[in-house]
Amino acid sequence: MSPRSRSGGRGLRARTPAPYALALRTLPGSDEKALTMTETSSIPRLSAAAVVLTDAQRDQVGALAAELVDAAPGPLDSRAWLDTVRAASARLPHELLAALRDFRHDAGPDGVLLVRNLPVGAHALPATPTTAGSVERAVTLPAAAVTAAMIQLGEVIAYRSEKTGALVQNVVPVPGRERQQSNAGSVRLQMHVENAFHPNRPDYVGLLCVREDPTGDARLCTASIRRALPLLSEGARRVLAEERFLTEAPPSFGGGGVTPEHSVLTGAPEDPDVLVDFAATHALDDEGRVALEELRSAFDGTTHALALAAGDLAVVDNRLAVHGRTSFTPRYDGTDRWLHRVYASLDNRRTRAGRRAGGSVLD
Repeated sequence: MSPRSRSGGRGLRARTPAPYALALRTLPGSDEKALTMTETSSIPRLSAAAVVLTDAQRDQVGALAAELVDAAPGPLDSRAWLDTVRAASARLPHELLAALRDFRHDAGPDGVLLVRNLPVGAHALPATPTTAGSVERAVTLPAAAVTAAMIQLGEVIAYRSEKTGALVQNVVPVPGRERQQSNAGSVRLQMHVENAFHPNRPDYVGLLCVREDPTGDARLCTASIRRALPLLSEGARRVLAEERFLTEAPPSFGGGGVTPEHSVLTGAPEDPDVLVDFAATHALDDEGRVALEELRSAFDGTTHALALAAGDLAVVDNRLAVHGRTSFTPRYDGTDRWLHRVYASLDNRRTRAGRRAGGSVLD
């Protein structure tokens, strides 16, 4: 599509932020240099809602996950196994269930929930995968744990064109793809809404750290439109709310696809959703380009970074927050950073037309 011109204590410990309108603060700006591997300390730490499982609660989740491993009738993606997970997930620690439910109700000022000390079986992990399109097909302890948590937020989904439709996907650096704007790359990953081009993009993105980055340079970066919105001019808000933008499909989908013309800000003007991928969203006119750069600057000024440790699950509200990653240097020796990525959708009925035979994989 060609551009057109326009004018125009005991138990789980929790920390919950104040309502976003009260918690707003302006943070120092960050440019490309500030997000390189040697300068990640310049980005403020993530201060979003965080819950930390006690060791007893971690063991409780581990026992449940082990049951799910033993109960697997076949591949991880089978409907029968997901039904088993859905039922078993109600036995997660009560405090964890409450935190997930609260986050589903309102994701807070940062649009991120951090759950720490989940079981990943670090003593029994294989080497970090290095192949493109790496996924989890057999049920493992960390795959079961993250699926059980994410299914409490919605229906676990995947995409047929992305990593062969696997429900649990590996986010690992891949040799030869270092400069790619995808989960396989290791250069700075630009801020984005996950699968922004897709009409049925996920509502939540779960990233479970199975093995942390040994260099300490790779950090998850997030920024919320609730923090960025007050930094935007009225003119930029108006333009971003108009259908003056296109978004291309990412490399993980094979590229080639593009959205219809869309707005970047949607919903309530005072508390909008955001739809943008700064590596793939393009404005159709000069006003749109200026507004998009103003939004990028606002996100840069409100970005937080987090070095995920093994057992950390970061859940991003994909309607309110964009996320990315700082650059790092992979070793390709089996010790590199390894995440499990799982998507959840709130409305299973909404996506029915795109899911063959009512399964979990969207076309």
